[in-house]
Amino acid sequence: MAEHDMDDNRLDSAVPGESGDAVETSGEAVAGTAAEDVHDEAPESASSDAADAGQAAGGGAAPGVDEDSSTLNEMYDHLRHSADTAELDAFAVRPLPDPKDASAFSRATALLEAIAGNLHTSVDKRVFLAESMKFPNVLVKLSEDPEPRVRAAVAANAQDKNWLAGRLTKDPDVSVREAALKNPQTSWKMRMEGAEDPEIGPETLDFLGSMGTEEDFHGPAVLATMVRRAVALNPSTSPDTLRRLAEDASTDVSNPAKKRLAA
Repeated sequence: MAEHDMDDNRLDSAVPGESGDAVETSGEAVAGTAAEDVHDEAPESASSDAADAGQAAGGGAAPGVDEDSSTLNEMYDHLRHSADTAELDAFAVRPLPDPKDASAFSRATALLEAIAGNLHTSVDKRVFLAESMKFPNVLVKLSEDPEPRVRAAVAANAQDKNWLAGRLTKDPDVSVREAALKNPQTSWKMRMEGAEDPEIGPETLDFLGSMGTEEDFHGPAVLATMVRRAVALNPSTSPDTLRRLAEDASTDVSNPAKKRLAA
């Protein structure tokens, strides 16, 4: 079997409909719609999870704003355009309301989207939200952040939807791409494309080159083999990883690794 002749169609046929293409989102959408979407995504355990994470936007009053009498849209607009970093950071770390209080919970998660999209929120708090949030509207907003640290935190978040993780495997910053490639939500198609990327570093390639070899692996063996083969052919793969791949049980992987070592 020639090194580059492995049937690429096997990947798409083995994973029908799996793609890294991002679903279009509304970005600066009406906050009420965002809140309703988020509530559908939040499991009943979100209350304890959010409390442990120490986040969100429920309760209390923003300086100069009567939060109790303000509508959701008014508060969303205020927080989206506020230049008060202290106010925004304080909202970012508030505990979320109990999800059983649907109205308060939806309002809080919608307001977090406004905070996530406001660049006056400190980078540290945006990273905090990117690492700890599970709500798609917030993660999508943070995935578009100009700061690579924030996008990388989203890329590493195991609560991502697979299309969002897949989209971040195509990020212009290699650190974001590498974080996304290690995300368990990333599709096999995106992993294979990442394994072919010569800009990906040796550590991430070593991670990808181990896929499917774990004792407790229960995924698609054919696709895992294709990822390891792509790593064996990647010019950025380290000699140590190549030596391990040269001992791979599949000749589709071991043969190209041996040829690279002999070159």
